[in-house]
Amino acid sequence: MGFLNGKTAVVTGSTSGIGLACARSFAGAGANIVINGMGAPGDIEKERAAIERDFTVRAIYSPADMTKPSEIAELIALGEETFGSVDILVNNAGIQHVSPIEDFPAEKWDAIIAINLSASFHAIRAAVPGMKTRGWGRIITTASAHSLVASPFKSAYVAAKHGIAGLTKTVALELARSKITCNCISPGYVWTPLVEKQIPNTMAARRMRRDEVINDVLLAAQPTKEFVTVEQVASLALFLCSDNAAQITGANLSMDGGWTVA
Repeated sequence: MGFLNGKTAVVTGSTSGIGLACARSFAGAGANIVINGMGAPGDIEKERAAIERDFTVRAIYSPADMTKPSEIAELIALGEETFGSVDILVNNAGIQHVSPIEDFPAEKWDAIIAINLSASFHAIRAAVPGMKTRGWGRIITTASAHSLVASPFKSAYVAAKHGIAGLTKTVALELARSKITCNCISPGYVWTPLVEKQIPNTMAARRMRRDEVINDVLLAAQPTKEFVTVEQVASLALFLCSDNAAQITGANLSMDGGWTVA
């Protein structure tokens, strides 16, 4: 039996990448899981079933749209109605668009702010009452090195991630006496299937070799010249749910290969 046995974790954006790694990590510690995200129905069902098979817990899927507050509230309600509680909330859903500010499409700005920032507010707002009633909770949000530093052409993403850092601190202060912690994790570049798919396009656009794209573009800001792995992010998220992390709250925890050291 794991230390999360009997608890429930809702993880947004968890059909692949960091979110899926977090869901599997929590399931390995005994938690029931609510996954959420986009993808082909068959692929999503495969991952959901694998969580149940591999860890002998229950896992359900919600197709909630993270741009819609009512569906976010329904996501939290689904976890509470199915399992009796939502004890852990991981806000991980996110999208990206890169463009100069004068050309940045307004609809892209709105979508990035909605999914990368506002969705976390709505999910926290829906989950906190139940956590308060039970006297325990863990709220973890995937931020980014861009919650601490900026990069050109990422105005919406940087604004959203800076907002996550501020939201985390505010919620932590409000809940400090409630046995509920609120933290965010700020990875640098993480090796995910999406990153792998983007490499050939970057190679073609910049006329660079694969190793040049990886080292001189993707990992340019990370002194270790190594990608963060989804398993490393998930391990930190799992630690934040443990009793040993009970006094860690309001923290923005960097995992970026030294990107934001200076």
